[in-house]
Amino acid sequence: MTRTISGFSKLSKRQKIEWLAANFFEDPAAAEQTLTAWRRPDEQQQNIIDGFTENAVSNYTLPFSVAPNFMINGKAYAVPMVIEESSVVAAASSAAKFWLDRGGFHAEVLGTVKLGQVHFRWGGNPARLRALFPALKAHLFATSADLTANMRQRGGGLQEINLLDFTHLEPEYYQLRASFETCDSMGANFINSVLERFGNQLEHFIETHPDLSDKDRDVEVIMCILSNYTPNCLVRAWVECSEAELEDLARDAGLPGHAAVDRICTAVRIAGIDPYRATTHNKGIFNGIDAVVLATGNDFRAIEACGHTYACRNGQYRSLSRAWVERGVFRFELEIPLPIGTVGGLTALHPLAKQALELLGNPSAPELMMIVAAVGLAQNFAAVRSLVTTGIQQGHMKMHLTNILHHLGATAAESTAAQDYFCRETVSFSAVRTFLERQRSNGF
Repeated sequence: MTRTISGFSKLSKRQKIEWLAANFFEDPAAAEQTLTAWRRPDEQQQNIIDGFTENAVSNYTLPFSVAPNFMINGKAYAVPMVIEESSVVAAASSAAKFWLDRGGFHAEVLGTVKLGQVHFRWGGNPARLRALFPALKAHLFATSADLTANMRQRGGGLQEINLLDFTHLEPEYYQLRASFETCDSMGANFINSVLERFGNQLEHFIETHPDLSDKDRDVEVIMCILSNYTPNCLVRAWVECSEAELEDLARDAGLPGHAAVDRICTAVRIAGIDPYRATTHNKGIFNGIDAVVLATGNDFRAIEACGHTYACRNGQYRSLSRAWVERGVFRFELEIPLPIGTVGGLTALHPLAKQALELLGNPSAPELMMIVAAVGLAQNFAAVRSLVTTGIQQGHMKMHLTNILHHLGATAAESTAAQDYFCRETVSFSAVRTFLERQRSNGF
């Protein structure tokens, strides 16, 4: 048995599975069967999925769910969500229904600018580089025009280039920071292609400039890459209504609406004070955001990295949402950068991603930003409302009951009995196990 291999990527899929099964699993036959069973029966579709990554041996399936009743800027949506936690979809749907009769969700895009960087070293006089920069910028715009032509025709393209001096932090380190408008595409490949052209042309410009001495011609490009931090690709979503419209906010907890509102506002302020709470608070927001981002074939890792960086833009990690009451009106608001797209990448290749976008009415990237932000806000509202009223476990564990029953091998009849019983009782793994043991001992 050997657990290392040379040339794994060159093996056929069958050979990869056989090698993995033989070397890493106690029951190779069962492992092969499981890995093979989760592949798509349609070979053409499976080939598309395999092309998304390297060394694919099977598919990892997550539920494709829908949260209905989202009213956003006066338009109704049924929102696709890909996530393994049922309580997330249930909470988003509940919040959507709650706000449906209270004006729905409102959203606006504050900006769509994305950023890229060329990091380089240059040992000359900083003042000399600053003096040369206007000519360098014009050169970069001109020599990248062929790469940006199509995007310009769509209304986007290269917007600006700035020179940043970091020599006080790292010897000889400078940066070109470029801003881009990528229209309905996320634009990563477009931005990176332009940046790499910048790197080549920066070297050419410095090395051949007639006004520079030989000792000032030495420039070293370290890397050219987009930034996933896009603070100016920003969207705001909010809900608002009078306090009088919130009287049923916490009926189950026996609280009047104004008391529940006060607790919600306090809980959100706490997430603005304490990073420990803010982390969990924002995770709840991303429960909703990630699910829609995944469903539409976008990059949830980039979205999360950007959002968390934005959450600490003022020097401390804080809540991404705010809640307050002013003149008798309650407002719950989320502001977050969302660099996403609706064309290109997986959005054009993954069959369900295409269907998810069609379900949403084939939105533009700005419209999708508003939808995603509204779902994040709905998720956040639902979570905070539960936390400050009935507690998070009551709803969460009831939704988790089905998973526990599957884990314990409950029959259909046992599951029906358990669902009925735990409508009135607290759900926990041990409580469900005890219930099933009692049922089975009584011959049910």
